[in-house]
Amino acid sequence: MSAKGEYAVRALLDLALHGGESLQPIQEIAGRQGIPQRYLEQVLLQLKREGLLESRRGSSGGYRLSRPTDQVTVGAVLRAVEGSGAEPARRAGRQARGDHEADLSELWREITLAVSAVVDRVTLEDLRRRAEERRSSGRPMYHI
Repeated sequence: MSAKGEYAVRALLDLALHGGESLQPIQEIAGRQGIPQRYLEQVLLQLKREGLLESRRGSSGGYRLSRPTDQVTVGAVLRAVEGSGAEPARRAGRQARGDHEADLSELWREITLAVSAVVDRVTLEDLRRRAEERRSSGRPMYHI
């Protein structure tokens, strides 16, 4: 996962934990998560364009989730900021030049499918619940 993908998941998890129906200022999200605000602005704009966030400008503005947390998968968040992942799949499907390359292509395809299966199964609600459980037990999770 790229830094952009990690920041996107962390920001949406932060909104799931702190936002609810209320708008959260970007400065607060950035501060709680330790993400540079200018970079977070770019990430949140991509997430908004993909329909995962709503926003309002102004002194009472900020961001909030556009859907319930149980309807947003980590996979959807990652695809929103990193793309569909089609490039690794295309590389894996190319004609191999040698036996070892063919073996590795198959391995990368399997890894891609395994990762996709996990991130498409886990929702923001799952992460929110895990974070709340860790908070109540005193164990830290994801800088929250």
